[in-house]
Amino acid sequence: MFRVMRDLFKYDARFRIAFIFLSAMAAMMILSFFSPYNPNKSFVVAMDLPPSLEHIFGTDSRGQDIFWWMTFALRNSFLLGLIAASISRVIAVLVGLTAGYQGGWLDRFLMSINDTFVVIPLLPILILLGFLLRDLMNQFLLGFLLGLFGWPYDARLIRSQVLSLRERAFTRTAIYSGTSSFWITIREHLPFVMPIVLATTINNILWAIGFEVTLSILGLSDLTTPSLGTALFWANQHGALVAGVWWWILAPTLVAIILSLGLYLLFQSINDYIDPRTRLRLMGG
Repeated sequence: MFRVMRDLFKYDARFRIAFIFLSAMAAMMILSFFSPYNPNKSFVVAMDLPPSLEHIFGTDSRGQDIFWWMTFALRNSFLLGLIAASISRVIAVLVGLTAGYQGGWLDRFLMSINDTFVVIPLLPILILLGFLLRDLMNQFLLGFLLGLFGWPYDARLIRSQVLSLRERAFTRTAIYSGTSSFWITIREHLPFVMPIVLATTINNILWAIGFEVTLSILGLSDLTTPSLGTALFWANQHGALVAGVWWWILAPTLVAIILSLGLYLLFQSINDYIDPRTRLRLMGG
């Protein structure tokens, strides 16, 4: 792992930029544990103060320090992304490994379910679920729901890899030695698909955070919990732009852009490193 990071840091400018962006985001998340303010309490500072040395991102119309509130928002949004990505990775790996190795009717059955999840209109379904579960909605439930819908593309990608691995000599050797199908997929095939799982996890975190922002702006998430989406929701509710409190909109937007760019560049750099051909070109081979 250290060698991989060393190579990426040395040869890929995208990884270096992602490292800087994500380090800044990680620092903000860590600072949330040392915040002098409770994010659920309002009117603890003067309202609508512009950015200054005392209040880096300014204050909002609810009497909260935006910088410290954003540390909680960023942490919660990232946690939601991790929950969604973890659940969807488990489903994607199970479906992809099983369909790719077993083949036959089971492969066709699983891929028909997979394709159904691919084509269903996800946003309207999430909006409907948001209305139905509005009183129960929290970050964990939203992350769970996103995880249930975030696996089909990656399951098909894993399946295609396993279809290739199934024809390799080491797979036939394992079969002839009497190894069960379960242990063949776990011991022989899973290590080969883990780089794909890692790369798609990063992409899935970004995808989940994007949906959280969308649903929160629509008022369909837990609006009492700080997140990137609820930051924009409350800014819009208080008419921040009309009132001239532009920094209330700018802060979550800027943080979301930096986080998204960091995750995207990290995904791209790792994805290219996984492919031997692009890795060779990347390293000047």
